[in-house]
Amino acid sequence: MSESWINETLYPDWGQRFRVTRELARVKSDFQDIVVFESDFHGRVLVLDGVIQITERDEFVYQEMLTHVPLLTHPDAKRVLIIGAGDGGVLRRVLQHKTVEKAVMVEIDGAVIELSKQHLPNIAGDAWNDPRADVIVGDGIDYVAKAEDGSFDVIIVDSTDPIGVGEVLFTDAFYKDCARILSAQGLIVNQCGVPFMQADELRETSARRASFFPHVSAYVAAVPTYVGGFMTLGVAAKGVNPTKQSVEDVRARAEAAGILGTTRYWTPEIHVGAFNLPPYIAENLPKQEG
Repeated sequence: MSESWINETLYPDWGQRFRVTRELARVKSDFQDIVVFESDFHGRVLVLDGVIQITERDEFVYQEMLTHVPLLTHPDAKRVLIIGAGDGGVLRRVLQHKTVEKAVMVEIDGAVIELSKQHLPNIAGDAWNDPRADVIVGDGIDYVAKAEDGSFDVIIVDSTDPIGVGEVLFTDAFYKDCARILSAQGLIVNQCGVPFMQADELRETSARRASFFPHVSAYVAAVPTYVGGFMTLGVAAKGVNPTKQSVEDVRARAEAAGILGTTRYWTPEIHVGAFNLPPYIAENLPKQEG
């Protein structure tokens, strides 16, 4: 019997492939092509429009850093808005913080949620049933545009790259609305790609957000299946500068939130150190003071 492989199509000149032991779903939704398959090494894998989104083997790296860093950078994050993240992994990590009172998740593609519930139940765990969670199948752009001023402390954008369905999440209008609906100490985080291959994504996103936030930076996480080196997570803050945190402050917040000792990648030391960027990454950020 011949082997079956899936080839990632993110870059035209470089890629990776996964051996498929069992295909679990192949769906064309109203927004994108969705594939879920099983592999021997990476466990179950979610693919959107030919691009690897998450694998059971290494999802903890991305999910922990995308979630715990902003929630523990904010001095008192209680209200969290998640845009995208249909697999439920970010929602799960947000709700691990016992200090969080409300988590609203807005995912445009309900098929991703349903397929993740069916085939990737370990990613979200019991998060879908948490009473603090409000899961909305809808347009994140529209939700942000209509939300009240200062209604959230942290916004986490877990989107695809700025092509196709994810493109509208990288505009001036979107970031302006995000700044408006964030509280005085609020901050927004979103993935900005692998800068070795996608430097334009980090540079353009950061430049746009600098028009609406006093502090714009990025931090890194090493996610094995996001090929090309460090993944950057862009952060823009209204309050304190995220690059000026101390390990002691982060640890105290993590202890209050009940996070210490529960993670496999994130630690207070990793949190603070992740903002120390190699020059090839830092050169794509706007020059700021303070």
